[in-house]
Amino acid sequence: MEATIIKIFIPTAIAFVSGILITPLVAHYLYKYKVWKKEGGKAALDGTVAAVFNQLHKEKETKTPRMGGIVIWGSVLITVALLFLAKVFFPDSTIGSLAFFSRSQTWIPLATLVIGALVGFINDYYDVTQSGKGIRLRTRILFVSILSGLIAWWFYTKLGVDSISIPFDGTLFLGPFIILFFILMTNAIYASGVIDGIDGLSGGIFASIFSAYAGVAFFQQQYDLAALSATIAGSTLAFLWFNIPPARFWMTETGTMALTLALSVIIFMTDTLGDGNGISLFFIIGLPLIATVLSNILQVASKRFFGKKFFRIAPLHHHFEAIGWPSYKVTMRYWIISLMCAVVGLAIAAVA
Repeated sequence: MEATIIKIFIPTAIAFVSGILITPLVAHYLYKYKVWKKEGGKAALDGTVAAVFNQLHKEKETKTPRMGGIVIWGSVLITVALLFLAKVFFPDSTIGSLAFFSRSQTWIPLATLVIGALVGFINDYYDVTQSGKGIRLRTRILFVSILSGLIAWWFYTKLGVDSISIPFDGTLFLGPFIILFFILMTNAIYASGVIDGIDGLSGGIFASIFSAYAGVAFFQQQYDLAALSATIAGSTLAFLWFNIPPARFWMTETGTMALTLALSVIIFMTDTLGDGNGISLFFIIGLPLIATVLSNILQVASKRFFGKKFFRIAPLHHHFEAIGWPSYKVTMRYWIISLMCAVVGLAIAAVA
């Protein structure tokens, strides 16, 4: 038991320290090359000008660098590489036993993290160099759909995953429709990446969620997956250290796409594959992300069918800003809610 706990905590600490150490170099280049939008402001979900958002955040967009997500996936890769080399050169040592890169548990979520990071990086690059015109949203959704479809196909055909777990009530058989379910789930979680909208908000939320799923995987004795989840949480905390208001940089797509895609795979792997309830638990653990997506859906539906806004501005965290909450108050209350959701989710995972 002690060895498995160490296997989770030590990589987390390495990822955090690595993130802290590489941030000055990353920040130096982000500021040197002025990696921020040259023109602030953005459009609303229906294509109109987002007047309230622009009033709140337009000025910051031309001063705060993007691509801060490099710190997250960069420190994860450094940690994986260091522990892999330790296993190669010191296979019988304690440090060598900390390596968690395995074909059965971590190579798919880790590969998904890297692929999402690269595509997100390309989007951010064009967003900065082409006056806010990154990869089209429909193209990104298509990419997410294809990637998640391939992953789901692998789980269904190679690993026999054809159902999702229901806490305390058995399983829901989906058969081949599990592929469509995973595509839809992944797109929904990817859409929640817009929570990266206030200094410190996304870092705290994602750190809580990945920490919770590290615990879920640990209960299922998927120790390598638990170590990867905890490592991502540690790297996200390193990012958060520099993203607390006033943010030195923003996560943007290279961070949010990497995290949301990796999270989708981890959620899937902690369900029937791990003899657990990873998908159902997300409705508790991931409540802040779910609220973000639902608020966008409600806003668009209300404007389309009733001709008026449901919120002052969507997603929900910006609505709270618009009605007068200071951004730090929104962020800290979201952190509290996220932590409590993680605790409740872990409690259910422990007994379900």
